[in-house]
Amino acid sequence: MKQIIMKYLKPYFPRMGVGFLVKFTGTIMDLCIPYILAHIIDTVILSRDRRLIFGWGALMIVCSLLAVSFNIIANRMASRVSADATEQIRHDLFSRIMHLSNAQTDFYTKPSLISRMTSDTYNLHQMLGRIQRLGVRAPILLIGGICVTFTLDHAMACVLLAVLPLLGFITVYVSRRSIPMFSGLQEANDRFVRMVREDIAGIRVIKALSKTDYETGKFQTVNREVVERERKNGMVMAIINPSMNILLNLGLVGVILVGAYRVNGGTSEVGKILAFTTYFTIILNAMMSISKMFTVLSKAIASGNRIWYVLEAEDDMGILAKYGEAQEDPESQDGSEAQDPESQDGLETQDDPAEQEICFDHVTFSYLKKGEANIKDLSFRIKKGETLGIIGEIGSGKSTIINLMMRMYDVDEGRILIAGKDVRSYEPSVLKKKFGVVFQNDTIFEDTIAENVTLGREIGSGQLQEALLYARASEFVADREEKESEALNIKGANLSGGQKQRVLIARALAARPEILILDDSSSALDYRTDAEMRKGIREHFQDTTLVIIAQRVSSIRNADHILVLEDGVPIGYGTHEELMENCEVYSEISRSQMGA
Repeated sequence: MKQIIMKYLKPYFPRMGVGFLVKFTGTIMDLCIPYILAHIIDTVILSRDRRLIFGWGALMIVCSLLAVSFNIIANRMASRVSADATEQIRHDLFSRIMHLSNAQTDFYTKPSLISRMTSDTYNLHQMLGRIQRLGVRAPILLIGGICVTFTLDHAMACVLLAVLPLLGFITVYVSRRSIPMFSGLQEANDRFVRMVREDIAGIRVIKALSKTDYETGKFQTVNREVVERERKNGMVMAIINPSMNILLNLGLVGVILVGAYRVNGGTSEVGKILAFTTYFTIILNAMMSISKMFTVLSKAIASGNRIWYVLEAEDDMGILAKYGEAQEDPESQDGSEAQDPESQDGLETQDDPAEQEICFDHVTFSYLKKGEANIKDLSFRIKKGETLGIIGEIGSGKSTIINLMMRMYDVDEGRILIAGKDVRSYEPSVLKKKFGVVFQNDTIFEDTIAENVTLGREIGSGQLQEALLYARASEFVADREEKESEALNIKGANLSGGQKQRVLIARALAARPEILILDDSSSALDYRTDAEMRKGIREHFQDTTLVIIAQRVSSIRNADHILVLEDGVPIGYGTHEELMENCEVYSEISRSQMGA
């Protein structure tokens, strides 16, 4: 929290200093009003001089107007500073989230990141505004009120002063307990957001399976946890206000009793008692404001820590200089010669490393670093312009290969070369530009078809039309004139499954990538459209290396190489004809889908 304050508020310190000065002046004007009133009652009225009475009355009005004006100006300045600082925090947080590695995103979880971007930044915004408005005014009213009361009457001021240590103890005690509780509340909110996010995303499935009551029950459990945590936090924080009211009111009773005795004894005046009660009210309101400020501060500290953890997360996918160009006879990371992939159960390779576009060299990887490996000792090599098909049952590691190839994750063992260089030696932006990719369950944005294809890249109209044509998307785009400029709904809800996939394929083709990855991207296409699309890609993107992950043998049977996976282990590698002879699993899949 301290780091956030120093980093994001430091540029605004001069402006905040002016605001504090204005707020200080307005607060002093507030404190002068009861003092002037006491002077009028005890001294001016007794003189029976109307000019003095009107003069001091006019001074009270001037103080009131100055207090109101200065407080309004200071509050507007505070609101502007808090809004500008929060805007910068949100910008930096969003930018950092965009650059987190997949492993870091998995660690924080997407619902938690959403919560940090929304509710946590809101808590910081509230705190920054409240500190500037009440952080100056309330302490000045409290300290100034006590000091002024001592100038009026020492005995009554001592009664007031005796109450303050108890008030301070209660405030500090409650605040120390509340900060961990608010951290727990934010974690519960993360789970709440995750639940809502998943259910809204899958609402059609829930309705189709008549599981609305079941999901409602699960939601009620999560919702109850959030409510219970909020209730406990509220009960703890609720101790402050009643305690302060009781103590301050008891102190006020004591002041009135002491004052009455002193007035009766002729050692004090009525005006001082009236001023004392006014100052007591001011002090009470100041303490209440401070207690509210501690509530906001407790939330903000918990939220600020959560935000800072993300902002200061180390880049675990940086460029590693020790991974340089591949040599003619590449060596493994421990200095020993890399095992020839041909030794891996018939895994076929190419001979010339200089022509290799993609090379997996004994790669092992696990999403859970201490868990079972998702990819085990995988090796293969393909040349530029060739096509690799990957097939296997669900969970066999097909999409994991793509994630590793694009360096969404770093391998645990072995290495991956793209164009002869280890992926860990590339600038991330340079590596990503080599790829055009369609992921499983990829995203259509709420924008036009053209913007969904170009996605902010410098892609001309000709390239756009070409991409739509070869993805077989121009067929439905041309159904209505200028439909490529038609806005799509969120997640492309106004497109069919096949239309979505063709728009996504057009997006991948638009920049003419060196490597095109299609991760189960034709599952919603009919066989004819799928075949025409693959034919068009082969004819017009001959220099593009193609990686196809598919469930259908027909989508990959013409590939130069086909990799068969089972539980992360390669069990077959070769052409369709070779695998039909040598790989029992592949031949069974082929026969079940295409017949003998």
